[in-house]
Amino acid sequence: MTVVTQPDVSVIIGAYEAMPYLVECLASVEAQTIDPARMEVIAVDDGSTDGTGEYLEEFAARAPMSVTVIRQENSGGPSGPRNVGLAKATGRFVFFLDADDRLGPEALERMIAMADKNGTDVVLGKVEGVNRSAPKSMWGKTLDRADVYTSNIKFTLSAQKLFRRSLLEQHGMRFDESLFTGEDALFTLEAYLRANGVSVVADYTCYYLVGRDDGKQVTKTGSYTLRFDSARALMKLIADMVPAGDKRDLLMVRPFLITLLPQFGPKFLTDSEEVRRHKFELAKPLMDAYWTPGVARRLKVHERLRLHLVAMQRPDLLVDVVAFVKAKKQAAAVLEKRGTRLYLIYPHFRSRAARIPDEIYLADPREARPFLGYREAVANSFPRRALRKVRRTLRRVLPGKGFGAAAA
Repeated sequence: MTVVTQPDVSVIIGAYEAMPYLVECLASVEAQTIDPARMEVIAVDDGSTDGTGEYLEEFAARAPMSVTVIRQENSGGPSGPRNVGLAKATGRFVFFLDADDRLGPEALERMIAMADKNGTDVVLGKVEGVNRSAPKSMWGKTLDRADVYTSNIKFTLSAQKLFRRSLLEQHGMRFDESLFTGEDALFTLEAYLRANGVSVVADYTCYYLVGRDDGKQVTKTGSYTLRFDSARALMKLIADMVPAGDKRDLLMVRPFLITLLPQFGPKFLTDSEEVRRHKFELAKPLMDAYWTPGVARRLKVHERLRLHLVAMQRPDLLVDVVAFVKAKKQAAAVLEKRGTRLYLIYPHFRSRAARIPDEIYLADPREARPFLGYREAVANSFPRRALRKVRRTLRRVLPGKGFGAAAA
């Protein structure tokens, strides 16, 4: 009598037009140091025409671990294949592996051990870029338990992590198939917030993020409207799951900085007037609902200034600021209050016509410290006073409105 045991991990691979990258991807799965009996592979060919499906079937026929290949018509995005794979998974954990990326040999063994040791529901394994950039700020130290509010894990919301499957099933978590970019951010942040702890493996490269040279990388495609869809969904998730206050503001920094702000970066200078107008229309409800002093004070001056102008619906002023930032000029500084206040002189500073509050240009201690003559106020009282001043100023400028209310 054969006893069938539950695998430790289900590796879910969604694949579309993945050749020849798929060859190294599957080789990295086969090279895993855990016993093949401890894992299963569920690969979903999403309507490929380049031999991806055939190669998956060849791999399934010779691989030492259980491999299930599902072939379906193209779904148009990564969410569908991941959801199909998740529905078939039987492992204690699931890991979502993109077909053009690859795993470090000890990746699954180390991440599973970390989850079992700490009872955590999500494990982040160090990511390294190959011919592309990869997130870096969260790999400073291996952490048995990381907090989403005090660590930088909120800045890596891709799906390539180890998730405890019971967590996903308990909350009915699936990828949002209506989103064509940012769907993984929504899924991963919800998992962080619902998890019984998150661990970080930072002392071993678990995942190699491979840049494709054929232009088919999903993250490189898609119109700007899809980015606004992604920002809107992530902001709503945060607002639904986290009460208003410092914790919500901390998390809101991520969609404002990573998803929304790039729409008002250098590309904005070459956008047509119609596209500029449309971007401001799409941004307005998000700024009105979610842009707060708590988010603003956590940004650098040029980031805060650009988003303030978006909130104020002032594309005319924004163009000057974006051009200044694109030129990579160092903003001059003005020191006041015995050196404890430092303003960065970006365009329209103290312009009577622009009427932008001084506090928008006020650098926080981290941004101010490199400037000669700056001295930090005692006991961190300066940031608190500055924040109170921002709030008072904006109440005068926008009576009866929220921080992000648009001016007429």
